[in-house]
Amino acid sequence: MNTTSSETHVVLIAEDEAMLRIVAVETLKDEGFTVFEAGDGVSALEELRNHPEIELLISDIKMPRLGGYDLAKNALDLRPDLKVLFMTGYSTESPPDFVRARAIKTLQKPFNVIQLSHAAKTMLGVAPEA
Repeated sequence: MNTTSSETHVVLIAEDEAMLRIVAVETLKDEGFTVFEAGDGVSALEELRNHPEIELLISDIKMPRLGGYDLAKNALDLRPDLKVLFMTGYSTESPPDFVRARAIKTLQKPFNVIQLSHAAKTMLGVAPEA
């Protein structure tokens, strides 16, 4: 996919920790992304239903109401082409089969927001700035 600097990519951040969500959203907006946000998996799934332009779901694994793995499974059933990146502060148990089959990556918390931005850009094919 050819990406020009004028092209805006759309991301959804699903994170129940408000401060981390705010920092992640602001970081990605500063990098030129359009960002939607949700504080739990149920709200995130609703955002995905309402905004078909979302290309990348960045989700915490442990969240209230609907965890990240269940959110991703439902999201991928809804939109098979959706890209997914997990975040977690827990040492993850063995992920579900669909996570391994799609080779979905997980960022371990705490992480530098630059790592988050870089991962999002890489997944969406955004060329690094010169």
